[in-house]
Amino acid sequence: MTQEPRANPHFTGHEGAVAALYHAAMGGRLHHGWLLAGPPGIGKATLAFRFARWLLAGAETDDLSLPPTDPVFRRVAASTHPDLFTAERRVNEKTEKLQSEIVIRTIQEASAFMRLTPAEGGWRVVVVDGAEDMNPNAANALLKLLEEPPPRAILLLTCSAPGRLLPTIRSRCRFLPLSALPDEPMRTLLKDYVPALTFEERETLVTLSEGSIGMALKLAAEDGLALADLVEEALAAPLKPARVAQIADQVARVVEGTDKFETFFALLRARLAARTRLAAREGRGAKLAAQVALWQEFGKLEREVIGLNLDKRAAITVALGQLHTS
Repeated sequence: MTQEPRANPHFTGHEGAVAALYHAAMGGRLHHGWLLAGPPGIGKATLAFRFARWLLAGAETDDLSLPPTDPVFRRVAASTHPDLFTAERRVNEKTEKLQSEIVIRTIQEASAFMRLTPAEGGWRVVVVDGAEDMNPNAANALLKLLEEPPPRAILLLTCSAPGRLLPTIRSRCRFLPLSALPDEPMRTLLKDYVPALTFEERETLVTLSEGSIGMALKLAAEDGLALADLVEEALAAPLKPARVAQIADQVARVVEGTDKFETFFALLRARLAARTRLAAREGRGAKLAAQVALWQEFGKLEREVIGLNLDKRAAITVALGQLHTS
């Protein structure tokens, strides 16, 4: 299975983004702020840490690679490199739960870090992973840093929803769009990460994940193929109440620490979106508004269940009951 992005040596696709970073660095035109934007799970953070390692090591490989045996690679993977700082949602020390947003204190620490002299004489690099999660105070603090960037320092922002960022943050970064991965890179990465998959399982994951290697690996780890079968069953025709209850029990049950609820809802919304897009292309627009509204409602329901710790079985029952009512 895959490593954390900071420790991940595997990377396939996004050749244009790699080339842009490489040529900017080698040509001495490295912008102080970069916004790596694209759908979740396509390798944005992996690319950010890959470039950070490459930059800190003073490497010149045009694919931004660095061997895992390199001391810089090892220190970045272990979060011990003195010239790299990661700003992300953190675990709250009091509640011991992951914060729902990136707070101003984290960005202030990043700002103080960037203004220090590089410990090893090269660059200071800050990766803001999930920049859309910054709260307003954190976003304003980051904007000040972008307005007055220190020398020999670079900000790498990863973001799945750039529209949620301040326009002034977007305008002060070089925008680097990353798209969903094509099927062939997906197959290559799945072979690297999960070699035990059969050909049929790999092809199914490629189809289900729609270019997101992160989603494909999540599905592989959380019995996603079986959950996908349940989603297709629910979408095919109205289910009897007894079968709805069975599916709700199966999905909501936590086995060996694995919670399938989020994966099930991600698959359900992804299949709804795919069906809606297909209907739009084929001119079957009579129920498009209802399908879009349902997709939005399921997203709201999922967020409320997770955020408020509501009954997952009840939420699944409600969602399955709404599928064929419009």
